[in-house]
Amino acid sequence: MRNFITHEWFTIFTMLGLLSIVAAKFLNTLRFDDFLSVIGNSKYLKIYSKDQKFVDPFEAFLFINLAVSASIFLFFGYSIFFETLTFEIIPFLKLLFAVATIIIIKTLLERLIGSLFDVDSLVDSYLFQKTTFKNYSGIVFLVANLLLLYTKNDAEIVIIASFSIVCLINLIGFITSFKNYQKTINPNFFYFLLYLCALEIAPYVLLYKVVSEYNA
Repeated sequence: MRNFITHEWFTIFTMLGLLSIVAAKFLNTLRFDDFLSVIGNSKYLKIYSKDQKFVDPFEAFLFINLAVSASIFLFFGYSIFFETLTFEIIPFLKLLFAVATIIIIKTLLERLIGSLFDVDSLVDSYLFQKTTFKNYSGIVFLVANLLLLYTKNDAEIVIIASFSIVCLINLIGFITSFKNYQKTINPNFFYFLLYLCALEIAPYVLLYKVVSEYNA
């Protein structure tokens, strides 16, 4: 694993993610504690979805960690299971930019759709739930990256286990959202499927293409 990793750079980026989480906790300790217990507990979603802002500093710090940690994890995962990537700072920054941009544009498009169909409050609440679980996944990515960088654990096991946990977290988030908005989704199930294909699946296909062309 360490044969293709430049530890200094990844340490810097990992520290950036860690500092972002610390900043979020410092900004609102009570909210952060509620955030950590969001799995299996709807308290966080019920309380904080009512007080949303277009740019929320708390979520912004968690997003920074998500973008950075997910980019590092993607680098590791692709290198382990597909082909070894040679770390270079400019291509990695492009990968980081792509990850952050895809997440932001996807969110903005969903907000735009909400405005076009005059369901802003519904979409905002849904996006808050989805963003919460994605940010939670960012913490899992961070822990996984620390294990990959600074322990002798089997890299494949760490990546598979972490990816499985992230999938489970987001599945819980999806089921939670589906239950909350089932009455709205059922009469419009066809459009819901179109939404899944266009805004949930397609971005990940695009992200895979970005990673696969990392050293191109």
